[in-house]
Amino acid sequence: MDVKEVVKEKYGQIARQSERNTASCCGVVNCCGPADSATPETVAYSIMAEDYSQLQGYHEGADLGLGCGLPTEFAAIMPGDTVVDLGSGAGNDCFVARAETGDTGRVIGVDFTPDMLTKARENAAKLGYSNVEFVQGDIENIPLPDNTADVVVSNCVFNLVPDKPRAFAETFRILKPEGHISISDIVVEGDIPEGLRQDASMYAGCVSGAIQLEDYLQLIREAGFSKLNIQKKRAITLPDEILERYLSAEEVAEFNQKLGIFSISVYAEK
Repeated sequence: MDVKEVVKEKYGQIARQSERNTASCCGVVNCCGPADSATPETVAYSIMAEDYSQLQGYHEGADLGLGCGLPTEFAAIMPGDTVVDLGSGAGNDCFVARAETGDTGRVIGVDFTPDMLTKARENAAKLGYSNVEFVQGDIENIPLPDNTADVVVSNCVFNLVPDKPRAFAETFRILKPEGHISISDIVVEGDIPEGLRQDASMYAGCVSGAIQLEDYLQLIREAGFSKLNIQKKRAITLPDEILERYLSAEEVAEFNQKLGIFSISVYAEK
C-alpha cells in the first residue's frame, strides 16, 4: 500500500472515531504502520496539537487534534476573502477562517479522505454556514481553478505528501496574484538517526515524511513564492524513553540542543 492509501485509510479511521484524537497527528491508530501496531505509548502523548479554543469560530466537533500549529491565527484573513484549506479534515481551520472572512467571504476545504469530508459537511450543516464548502481532491492536483484563493492555509499536511514540489506548485497556481499562504507543518533539523526518526513517527505525525527545514523553505521559494517568513517555530519534545532507545545521554543532550523535530508556521506571498 502506498503512502497516500495509508494516510487515507488511517485518517478515515480517525474521522469515524467519536472522540477527539488523543495521541499523535495520526491518532490512536498509527498511520505509519499497521492498525495493530498501536501501543499504550501511542495513546499516552499528545505533543503536536495546539489549543484552538481561544480562536473565534472554533467548533469543538471539528477539532480532531490532528494539527501541529495554528495557521489561521497568522493568516491575515480579511472580510470577503476566499480562503482555501488544504487537507481540511473535519473543518476546524475552515470554521476559524470563516469567522475572519465573514458572510461575504468564501471558504473551501480540500481533502481526499471521504470520511473526513462527510464529517466536515455535517459540521458545516450544524453550524448553518452557506459559504463554507468541502471538495474531494489531492493537493498534488488541487481541483480548483487558477487564481481562486486570496489565502491558502494548511495544517500538518504537506509533510504527508510524497510529491511536495508539485503540491507547492499547485498551491501557487490556485492563489490569486498577491495572495498568500499560512502553512503549519513538521520539519526536522540535523541528522536524526533513522531508527529514532521512524520511532518518533508514532508520536509526531509521521515524521518519516518530514524533511529538513531549509529544504522545506527552498521548495516554497522554488514554487515561486516570495516574502517568506517563519511566523512561529516550536520544538516537538519527544519522550525520553524514545530518545534513550537510540541515543546516549550525551547524544540526548545534543539532540535537544542542536537537532530535533519542529512545528513551523510559514507565511509567503505570490
